[in-house]
Amino acid sequence: MSLIPREVFFGNPERIAPRLSPDGERIAWLAPDEGVLNVWVAPANDPSAGRPVTQDRHRGIRQHGWAHNSRHLIYIQDKDGDENWHLYAVDLSTGEERDLTPIDGVAAQIFGSSHKRPNTLLVGINDREAALHDPHLVDLITGERERVLENPGLVGFVADDQLEIRFGATMAPDGSVSFLVPKDGEWAPFVSFPSEDALASGIAGFDDQGRILALDSRNRETSALVVLDDEGNGTVVAGHDRADVEGIAQHPTTRAVQWVAATAERQERVVLDESVLPDLEALNALCDGELEVVSRSHDDRTWIAAHLVDDGSTRYHLWNRDTAQATFLFSARPSLDELELAHMHPVTLKARDGMELVSYLTLPPGEDTDGRPSKPLPMVLLVHGGPWARDRWGYNAEHQWLANRGYAVLSVNFRSSTGLGKTLLNAGNLEWAGSMHDDLIDAVDWAVAEGIADASRVAIMGGSYGGYATLVGLTFTPERFACGVDIVGPSNLETLIETIPPYWAPLRATFDIRVGNIDTEDGRALLRDRSPLHRVDSIVRPLLIGQGANDPRVKQAESDQIVAAMEQRGIPVTYALFPDEGHGFARPVNRFAFYAIAEAFLAKHIGGRTLPLGGFEGASLEVPSGADEFDGLAALLENS
Repeated sequence: MSLIPREVFFGNPERIAPRLSPDGERIAWLAPDEGVLNVWVAPANDPSAGRPVTQDRHRGIRQHGWAHNSRHLIYIQDKDGDENWHLYAVDLSTGEERDLTPIDGVAAQIFGSSHKRPNTLLVGINDREAALHDPHLVDLITGERERVLENPGLVGFVADDQLEIRFGATMAPDGSVSFLVPKDGEWAPFVSFPSEDALASGIAGFDDQGRILALDSRNRETSALVVLDDEGNGTVVAGHDRADVEGIAQHPTTRAVQWVAATAERQERVVLDESVLPDLEALNALCDGELEVVSRSHDDRTWIAAHLVDDGSTRYHLWNRDTAQATFLFSARPSLDELELAHMHPVTLKARDGMELVSYLTLPPGEDTDGRPSKPLPMVLLVHGGPWARDRWGYNAEHQWLANRGYAVLSVNFRSSTGLGKTLLNAGNLEWAGSMHDDLIDAVDWAVAEGIADASRVAIMGGSYGGYATLVGLTFTPERFACGVDIVGPSNLETLIETIPPYWAPLRATFDIRVGNIDTEDGRALLRDRSPLHRVDSIVRPLLIGQGANDPRVKQAESDQIVAAMEQRGIPVTYALFPDEGHGFARPVNRFAFYAIAEAFLAKHIGGRTLPLGGFEGASLEVPSGADEFDGLAALLENS
């Protein structure tokens, strides 16, 4: 099996995220222009005629969509990862590009858009008070903004198709979330979701009959799609016994619910509108992977379908419902389809207390016999971020890169992961570095017992919470892992919470209930006890840290302080710092640089294959500590 260049895995896609204009006439997608991701547009029947309509030359655009008028394209962009998102509109009739939120320091949010008001967006802007987003009506034609109301302390809003605010959400100190209705200048209670249900429940909008739709896990293990009555009680429309409803497909204009999706090991779909069943069946037949309908015209006669696989590129088709014909558009990364890639195997493990952990295992192609290798391999335990998120099946660049280098790769939906029911989710409350870490250790034990992993050559790696889990692995269980790779992980839970962005302040209750309450003596003691920074003396295995200097969630200080503590004690550490990045590495050249170091680091300590160190051209990489751990790294940095 040949070594695949890192650029194949971590470079820009060729074309991705196609979106159909509401009138069905044009398609927009993201593709590189002069090496940077921009928005391109073409006639729906001729993608080859595409042209870029934005001119980003630095960071790349990652989120975009059509306005309901089919005239404007919308996208968001921040500055070097600071997550102060500005909202931009491109007028395709004139080519004019406008910053709709041209205010320094704001982090704009879209609260609503509608086919009934196609030239208007409902946008949250935190210019009056950093912690609160006031809803504004923004005119796409003129750029004018009109504040609808001053936010009295709400964490979100739900609007109808007239962009009238129908509900506001608030979070109580006990972690419960309540939805209120505006009434006579005040906010009256409507429905409340207790803390145990709050992360998987909430009002989702309205259907074709004007009924209130919600995701609701009250009195259930998993969240279901429900219709709420006037008292806030829910009648179940559709659900899944093992997984939360995670997607609701509605007709683009009538709002009739057509299907819902849920994912335990693999995605499943519950179809409610039989008229779409032939379309879904025909599209499913085009691919052995998973189907997602990613965009639809207003009349619902034309769809864009994505076919996802675990061992190749996502493929996109234009689907004509009237003729039942699929037209291939493009692949996101066609170069993948010529390569020998690995399969991802869903496996459900059991933790020491019997909790089921849906997990995903990837093995090098030459070592994979029905999900088991011929001999124990070096393994990377790849831990997801959040932690209120989840791993899922499909193409994963890190899994494929590591498998190509000869590693088994295991990702675990440990307790606190979302989407798999509230028992698993809530079992992680106050268990950072506790039973959440036990789940990871139990997964490693399983892999060793199954003959998958060589117990002496297991690395732990992850970003955000996964970075924290890496630091926990090397401090709380210092002999268990051969090495660790931490990407933007917090080292001190006290300083993490004390420096959360201002607009997260109304959500502090989530941290109080699920991580620890910094305002109480017992809570602060727990946070201190669960912070890797205070256990630095325990580190005996090699550590690589990657950090973005502009990260608003996990500040640079989180990495700086643990690096300083290790240096003071003479404990080796390699620290890769990127001055123009935030919570992760958005620029491809920075990804190439970090993963080159990570590849050399893993090969040195658990013995996988590696390409030569390099690929630093154009990267902002600085290595304040540990460059001498790698032969030639200092010289490469000087010449890049």
